[in-house]
Amino acid sequence: MDVFDAVVVGSGFGGSVTAFRLAEAGLRVCLLERGKPFPPGSFPRTPHDAAKNFWDPDSRLYGMYDMWSFSKMDALVSSGLGGGSLIYANVLIRKPESWFVHESFDGGYEDWPVTREDLDPHYDRVERMLGAQRYPFDVEPYRDTPKTIAMRQAASRLGLPWQLPPLAVSFGNPPVPGVPIEGGEDNLHHSPRYTCRLVGECDLGCNFGSKNSLDFTYLSAADRLGADIRTLCEVRAFEPVRQGFLVSYLEHGGAGDGDPLAPPERHTVRARRLVLSAGTFGTTYLLLRNRSAFPALSPALGTRFSGNGDFLGLVLTARERREDRPGETVPRMLEPSFGPVITSAMVRDREENGEADRGFYIEDAGYPEFLDWLVEENVLTLSHRVGRFLLRRGWSQLTRTAGSRVGRQLGDALGKGLFTATSLPLLGMGRDVPNGRMFLRDGLLDLDWRPAASDRYFHQMNATMKRVSQSLGGRYASNPLWWLNRLITVHPLGGAPMGRSVREGVVDSFGRVYDCPGLSIADGSVMPGPVGPNPSLTIAALADRSADRIIEDHRQNSARPS
Repeated sequence: MDVFDAVVVGSGFGGSVTAFRLAEAGLRVCLLERGKPFPPGSFPRTPHDAAKNFWDPDSRLYGMYDMWSFSKMDALVSSGLGGGSLIYANVLIRKPESWFVHESFDGGYEDWPVTREDLDPHYDRVERMLGAQRYPFDVEPYRDTPKTIAMRQAASRLGLPWQLPPLAVSFGNPPVPGVPIEGGEDNLHHSPRYTCRLVGECDLGCNFGSKNSLDFTYLSAADRLGADIRTLCEVRAFEPVRQGFLVSYLEHGGAGDGDPLAPPERHTVRARRLVLSAGTFGTTYLLLRNRSAFPALSPALGTRFSGNGDFLGLVLTARERREDRPGETVPRMLEPSFGPVITSAMVRDREENGEADRGFYIEDAGYPEFLDWLVEENVLTLSHRVGRFLLRRGWSQLTRTAGSRVGRQLGDALGKGLFTATSLPLLGMGRDVPNGRMFLRDGLLDLDWRPAASDRYFHQMNATMKRVSQSLGGRYASNPLWWLNRLITVHPLGGAPMGRSVREGVVDSFGRVYDCPGLSIADGSVMPGPVGPNPSLTIAALADRSADRIIEDHRQNSARPS
């Protein structure tokens, strides 16, 4: 049996940071990731490959997208080496200082045992490691990004602060799209990398290596330091033993180059320390499933779930006034596919309009150009336009009418494409009420979350997005699931929240599980409430802070006589 100083379960923002920091300190580290590596060029783009890009090992699917569905909410998370960094939109925003709250709400409370001052040095460290760089809006061709210009204008009209948040994207210095990154092949994939090509594919996985995702940063650094990184290894069970833990996992050999029908193999490793970083759902599920081995676990296990206030809105068919003809309007180009997925954000602070406001961010959203074709060139409209073109050509042949140039007719057959060019998704996130509870039902993870407690927050978000749309001369459409009292989140948080005691939380402010020596948690499950902005940076900063304490504890224990 392999023996390590530490086993880390999961390679997301908590696990990758922890694995690197512990390896850097000289510990023997094993990282177990259930998903597979995704080097540049391997992210699916064809319909055939995309249909297989989901995580469901029981159906022999080992793809990147893992969809969880509950009664009031759906959630999308990632499976793969690098975790959520493979599909996130690269935004690195620090949690505002005033949002580290200590307040009650109907049915619970939100109490942060850490402060912004505690996290600032760790924010600094993570930003350096992830190569944070703001969208270079001051130089060509970036300054002509239509959606960024529109968001800045809308924020000004609404009187809301606007910002270009740091992004974990390589734009180059000076910024130039699509050029090789110097030293780019020094990564665990041994793959060349290129600066951002501004094609809006961040959430589908970047095939050019432009994202400074965790596999290119923390995991590559941990690999160089000798960390044992094992992919397609899904942890199922763990238990405390004398001076450590036994960790059992399934190795999905059928997902590799071997026999696709081969059953998974069970393996066990031993470690002095165990760090759970399987994500909000993964970590909570593992703890609930293995609770009998840890009878001292806090009664808070499963509580404080939050969707981080995720909300989707759409600006449709924006228009703007003509400068040469007052009173007339023309289509306003927003071009959501130009640039990375997110370039800018506006924020409504919780202090602006009284204590009833919980605060939120609204960010522009992009997507790949091929989705424009799917929307514009659907079967019915394309068949109608192509049919009209063919009828014209047939009529010309019957009447023997010359038509040497038919470019206009071909263009009409393709359509103008104005609907997608003048529309823009808006991504909202903020401080919803963390009143959700996760539990096991028939051995499966379930969620009891009551969105009614967050109604005021979501109504404020929806109203503000509508004002953004109106300021751009567009029609507004909110997420239709909201009207069905159902939401979708890509930022699930909570389940093993930090607290000031074992009654209040599963872990302390350093991620150490109460009354379970040697067991720590480093992922979004430790949040006692919503982060507000995109939570990846805060998850990584908390993991970095937690790693400091793990290293300190390890050195103290190693210095003691056995």
